[in-house]
Amino acid sequence: MNQLYLFATLAGTRVAVETREVEAVVKLTDISPVPGMGAHVAGLSALRSRVLTIIDVAALVRGRPTPMEQRGFAIIADISGHSYGLMVDAVYDICQVPEGELPLRGQLDPVWSPYARGLVEHEGQPYLLVSLSGFIEAGAVAQAA
Repeated sequence: MNQLYLFATLAGTRVAVETREVEAVVKLTDISPVPGMGAHVAGLSALRSRVLTIIDVAALVRGRPTPMEQRGFAIIADISGHSYGLMVDAVYDICQVPEGELPLRGQLDPVWSPYARGLVEHEGQPYLLVSLSGFIEAGAVAQAA
């Protein structure tokens, strides 16, 4: 199997993301708020001559926006032809995991159930396997509601 994963913390939870979904990890600079958007849309930012929609995953998952002073990094992804930056608490590593994806087991915090696909174990620790597009799809549903 040997799938390559990015290991990070999103909204206080250890997560793994398949690297095929990740374009880059960048330090966030200026984020311009967009009036009328849901709390999960932190705003717009520029990266290499293109506009990114910055998604505050903590606001989407936990209902609490990330404080300005804690907005450090974002995972950049192209989802359905649009560029997004998903704010992360921290990024730890990128590596192959021979076991690959494992099924979910045990108690899962209900706020993560719309985003969780499985588990990935790295250095003896479980990481929740999430899909970046899942956060965008859930945000669209939240915005429509």
